[in-house]
Amino acid sequence: MDIARPSNVRQKRIRRALYAGAVIVVVGFVTLRLSRLRPAAPSVERATVWIDTVKRGPMLREVRGLGTLVPRDICWIPATTEARVERLVLYPGARVEADSVILELTNRRSKRPLRMLRFRRASQKLTSPPCACRSSWDAARSTP
Repeated sequence: MDIARPSNVRQKRIRRALYAGAVIVVVGFVTLRLSRLRPAAPSVERATVWIDTVKRGPMLREVRGLGTLVPRDICWIPATTEARVERLVLYPGARVEADSVILELTNRRSKRPLRMLRFRRASQKLTSPPCACRSSWDAARSTP
């Protein structure tokens, strides 16, 4: 048979209350200390870093990545005449001066008068006087 011990029950309740209070105080203290900690510095393997003294100078950074490079701004240079791009002399990213030729343009309309002049000159050579008289004949033609 069990014997009731009323004095033991009271001591157990007091002991449980003390244990619960101690646990609450310890949990509160740990929570307070953890909330005031600063974040830890990231860890890095020693073999992957260079340890040296700090020096002043340019810092070269090479970065590799996938994708295509796209310019932020595109600067279009308008031409004063209608033409077709025949050849690119300088490519994007090249340094240019005020007198740099960037590309060569051709215009069929402007080439036609030049072809006509060459044709006329060739036909004049065919109808020109013999070689002995040519220099005097050219001099007479060039004077207005």
